[in-house]
This record gives sequence, C-alpha cells and structure tokens, in this order.
Amino acid sequence: MLTRRTLGLASLALGAPAIVRAQEADWPSRPVTIIVPWPAGGPTDTFARVLAARLSQDTGKSFVVDNRGGANGTIGMGSAARARPDGYTFVFAPNSTYAVAPHLYQTNYNQERDFVGVGLLGSMPLLMLVPRSSPVRSVADYVAQVKASRTPKVYANAGVGATSHLATELFLQMAGIQVTEVGYRGGGPAIQGVMAGEADMFFMPAAAVMSFIQSGDLRPLANTMRVRSPLLPEVSTFEELGYGGFEVVEHAGLLAPAGTPPAILERMNAACAKALAAPELKPRLDAIAVTPDVRPVAEWPAYFAAENAKWRDFVRARNIRVQ
Repeated sequence: MLTRRTLGLASLALGAPAIVRAQEADWPSRPVTIIVPWPAGGPTDTFARVLAARLSQDTGKSFVVDNRGGANGTIGMGSAARARPDGYTFVFAPNSTYAVAPHLYQTNYNQERDFVGVGLLGSMPLLMLVPRSSPVRSVADYVAQVKASRTPKVYANAGVGATSHLATELFLQMAGIQVTEVGYRGGGPAIQGVMAGEADMFFMPAAAVMSFIQSGDLRPLANTMRVRSPLLPEVSTFEELGYGGFEVVEHAGLLAPAGTPPAILERMNAACAKALAAPELKPRLDAIAVTPDVRPVAEWPAYFAAENAKWRDFVRARNIRVQ
C-alpha cells in the first residue's frame, strides 16, 4: 500500500527535472565566481576582469574574479574542480594551464575528467624580443649571432611550462641552435632581466611588453601566431620567416566543473560572445593584445584533445621538467 510519504517522494522525484529546468532558466540568479588560476595583474587576469565587468553589465548580476595563483595555474584549477557544478563557478585559464601544466606538475584533479568546456574565448600572441642594446635586428641575425658566438647566449625563461617557455623551446628546436636558459619568477622579473642585459632574448605575451616596445626598451623580432597582429602589423610571423608550422598561441578558455548543466554552459557561452562583441570593449582588448574568438561549446572536446596531445608530446620530446 502506498503511504503519503511514498507518494510525496515520488512527486518530488517526478518534479526534480522541472526544478532543474527552472533553475537553469533563471540562471544567473546570484553572483557568479570566475576563478583565475594566476595572480592579479597579468594578461589572463586582465582579460578575465574586462569580460567579468561586461557580463555583470549585460546580465545585471555580479560576475566576480577570484585569483588563486600558483604552480602554473594548477592550484586554482584544483579549487575549481572541487566546486559545485551548479553554474556559479567557472575557471578562466590559458592553454599553458589546462593543456601543459598537467604534464609537468602533480595535480589533485584530472583535467579530462573533472572539467567541461564553455569554450575558447580569445587568443593572445607572443613575441620574440631582444633588448634595446642588442645589435640584432631580425630572427636571422639572432640565429647567425648564436652560431658565430664563442660564448653561450642566454634566454630568459619566465616560468617552466608557460607558453613563453614552450615558444622558446620550439624556436630553438626549429632553428637548430642551443641557448642557455636563465630562470625568473614570472614575466616582470624576466622583462627586467632582459633589459638589464642578464639575457639576450626571450619570448613574452604581447600584452606584457607593449609599453616597453613603445618606449624602445625592447625590440620585437617575430610574432608566434600564423597571422600578423593588428597591434604590430610590421612584425613578421615565424611562418613568414620560413619556420613552417610554427605557431604558439596563448588561448584563453573558460571551463566549468564536470556535471555543470549543458544548458548553463550554452547560456554562458552566448553571454561571453555577446559581451566580447561589444564595441566599447575593443580598445580595452586591443590594449592587452587580445583577439576575441568565442568558439561553440561543442568544439571544446576536439580542441582540447588536440591541444593536450600536442603539448604532451612536445614536453616529452624536449624533456621539459619542473626543477
């Protein structure tokens, strides 16, 4: 015989999908947290804050950036992986965090199992640079100088596994040269080290060095994307310089804890596309060398699989390790 309690539980079970659908339709009904697994002030953080401010304006709800840096982003990713998959926690990260760091660091999460993608949101080029004092005027000059020099040349590494590090390793491999590495704790110290003459060359996201390029303290030799940057149209790509297939791009992606409702992923993707298309944002995005490029949710699995395999194989081939 059915009791009232049994009937009540059955009604709740039958009503659960409707409740979930109502929650999804009402999203967002409270503040949304966007974890940035890097310290405040860098290109990824700045991009995230520009986006969050516009999302808040468009939706009338708060989108709050929460910086949780450390270990090439893996600390913040671990926090995001443990968050409730209810559509109120996302993580905004570059590919060096979601496609490279898991091959270099011990993590307390599984990148493939514990996350789903909202989608790619934009890209940022990297530049190969030398200091003002350098006689080098081109990539060919640099390669010739390294090969002719009797003393080792030095490059600045802002962080093992960062896209700037991977770009350097790819260039050295394709150019067939060896250059001594000097490590720095972040982009700021690396920039200062190069300008002080402690290193001869380095790669760095364009957003971090634009002011130094404009002041003449740093000289860009090449752009790591397949196309020239509208901010520096006079700077050639490696592809144009004969390095076929050379491409290292800092992709910014938005992810969510696994189990986040697909409907919310789609709504967040659409909200990001609308926000980044706002004409008022263009000057702010140009200032940090960001090209908005919002890809559909459905494209994330194939993109991630390819990006993950690419850098896993490269890390192994170059024997890149965290000391």
